[in-house]
Amino acid sequence: MRDWQELAAKYFMNTVERVPVTLVKGEGCYVWDDKGKKYLDFVAGWAVNSLGHSHPVLAKAIARQARTLIQVSNQFYSVPQIQLAELLVKNSCLQKVFLCNSGAEANEGAIKLARRYGARHLNSAYEVISVTGSFHGRTLAMVAASGQAKYQQPYLPLPTGFINMDFNDFNAIKSATGEKTCAVMLEPVQGEAGVKIPDKAYLKAVRDWCTEKGILMILDEVQTGIGRLGTLFGYEQFGIEPDVMTLAKGLGGGVPIGAIMAKEKAAVFVPGEHGSTFGGNPLTCAAAYATLKYILDNDVVGHVKTVGKHLLDGLGKLKRKYAFVTDVRGLGLLSAIEFKEEIGKAVLMACLENGLLVNRVRPNALRFMPSLIVTREEIDEALGILDRVLANFA
Repeated sequence: MRDWQELAAKYFMNTVERVPVTLVKGEGCYVWDDKGKKYLDFVAGWAVNSLGHSHPVLAKAIARQARTLIQVSNQFYSVPQIQLAELLVKNSCLQKVFLCNSGAEANEGAIKLARRYGARHLNSAYEVISVTGSFHGRTLAMVAASGQAKYQQPYLPLPTGFINMDFNDFNAIKSATGEKTCAVMLEPVQGEAGVKIPDKAYLKAVRDWCTEKGILMILDEVQTGIGRLGTLFGYEQFGIEPDVMTLAKGLGGGVPIGAIMAKEKAAVFVPGEHGSTFGGNPLTCAAAYATLKYILDNDVVGHVKTVGKHLLDGLGKLKRKYAFVTDVRGLGLLSAIEFKEEIGKAVLMACLENGLLVNRVRPNALRFMPSLIVTREEIDEALGILDRVLANFA
């Protein structure tokens, strides 16, 4: 057998600290490595695999479209693209769609859209306010938008036009708003920061402030959208409507796709101002349409709400059991557990040894983001493994 990890070290740029396991097969919420060991997957491709691994509905849609038409470019119309756009609009508060290939690309496009809006309606305003702890992608501009110094420091000087203010502090947003401000960009829940949930009053106050000042409210729903929080979109949790929203991750069920959605007033692009070669291609759109339609037709969102509470309740029991667990938090199937010490990597590796895949989102925190179709029994299995692992750290 070839040593895949040795070959990866030889050929790949070292950009991520990988867990030492090579996965070769997946079904539902389980995956298998190249040695045949089975794991319960609570990472789900970083909140991507909405319907789990190798779901027949998704696999059939991809195979059918691959035999029919894969790519035509946006010079022409294609049916899956239009079908997906219609489904997104009819099930959201937004009216227009642009399709791309990733979350970072969607966020880049949303910033471009905000700048065009500023140029047309706000006397050429171009600055975007974001917050500390946010994560909007790995492109240079999105590193500037993300309020995390560890991602920004290696790439100084950063593109201008972004102001990072304190998270969950409306007065900070208010004080940063000026004549150059065209938008405020926030995540409904900060996933990469360790599942940080803002006050409902905070997002409502920001929404009202954006309306008062005539600037755009952009919600980055790359991780929180498509059912992850127990509503189809995260904004529904907070009783607000964004002017612009970005999607990716769970939209394609595992196939790379991103989307910018906007209110009619904010959809100010005209031909030639934005585009994508692969964005909205028939293959990925057919996959995303099949994924979203399955979620809608089978009340997967309702299921997420139920099993998400079960997961959070189970994590809460572990917090009460182990004094070194300092916090648990989550909405739907996006949860985190935080430790007093920086033992995240050790706990992750012990979980791996015991057949559970989790994500170390901070040195002292783990994130759980299983497939949206995960069962109560699978959650209990994960909690049981985690309990046994944590007992060794007590």
